Amino acid sequence: MTGADDIATLEETLPLEHLPLDAWHRAKGARMVGFAGYHMPIQYEGIMAEHSWTREHAGLFDVSHMGQLSFSGEGVDEALEHLLPADIKGLKPFRQRYSMLLDEEGGILDDLMLARPGDGAFDDAAIYMVVNGATKYDDIVWMIEHLPDAVVMNHMADQALLALQGPEAGEALAMLVPGTADLLFMQCGLFEWQGVSLWISRSGYTGEDGFEISIPGDAAEALADALCALPQVRPVGLGARDSLRLEAGLPLYGHDIMPSVSAIGADLGFAVGKRRREEGGFIGHARVTRELAEGPGAKRVGLSIEGRLPAREGALIYAGDVLVGEVTSGGFAPSVGAPIAMGWVSTPHAATGTPLHIEVRGKRIAAKVAAMPFVPHRYRRK
Repeated sequence: MTGADDIATLEETLPLEHLPLDAWHRAKGARMVGFAGYHMPIQYEGIMAEHSWTREHAGLFDVSHMGQLSFSGEGVDEALEHLLPADIKGLKPFRQRYSMLLDEEGGILDDLMLARPGDGAFDDAAIYMVVNGATKYDDIVWMIEHLPDAVVMNHMADQALLALQGPEAGEALAMLVPGTADLLFMQCGLFEWQGVSLWISRSGYTGEDGFEISIPGDAAEALADALCALPQVRPVGLGARDSLRLEAGLPLYGHDIMPSVSAIGADLGFAVGKRRREEGGFIGHARVTRELAEGPGAKRVGLSIEGRLPAREGALIYAGDVLVGEVTSGGFAPSVGAPIAMGWVSTPHAATGTPLHIEVRGKRIAAKVAAMPFVPHRYRRK
């Protein structure tokens, strides 16, 4: 769970921008902090309560700081397959995939979601993409530099993005937007609510069933009000979003994944399509191919921790007296009832069940490599 020290690290010194729901958050009593260049809600009634509510009912998250991009023009699929290891040519309409931007050395520049729109969504764009808020401008520059002139990229800065997450999310959203209940995990579609076009995917960042909803920014407050008027839904802030994604074993860019690490070591090899593994042709493929064959030198792992003292980002990990890794995310897990962490350790020490020690406040506390997710995913599949 995000603590006071973690909240302090979110504060930024540069002028912060306001999201479309800024006033709405403040009216709901949110504690606002600087994050990814914006004023963002860290919590409303408390991180623990909001975490539990999302696991049991449905939480509404404002993730409008994320970058929403669309791509059109001749040769879009081929151009994006040069930038991404995903099988974009095989992506069917109304389907979504997880992918990454890799640099020339195979390091992770960002992780992202991409979808194949239909029904005229986003002005008949060929591909819709959501990238991380903290890296979106760097991503845009990188892609402009590597895309051919025939491909047009549009930054949809006027779109808001809401995430409705939890076991009652499907029931709640269907009350306002009929037809969304038919979506399965990683499916998406164009819907309408009170005359407003919504692009909705069944996905999220909590490990729970849920949806992400792209909506024009000037209509976001009305939809947020309508959702929170339902008995299943309450607003939830960044603090609970972080504890939920940690329990779900989902990496956070800039912490658990970054340019210095690889997709294979990060256990994200599933995002490299089978055809792409065989054919290559994407930026960074040499490292991916090598590590698929030889294995990476270090791996992202889950860590269960004895006692009640949480291990935070930067804590060093030891096997005996040998330094073998570092914690990249950590905190108390409300659903587990114990501290957990995620980190990178050298491959010989990365097997599930390996006993380790983590240095916390000058003491070595016992830990072991744990399978992820810590809390089972509850995505709605067939």
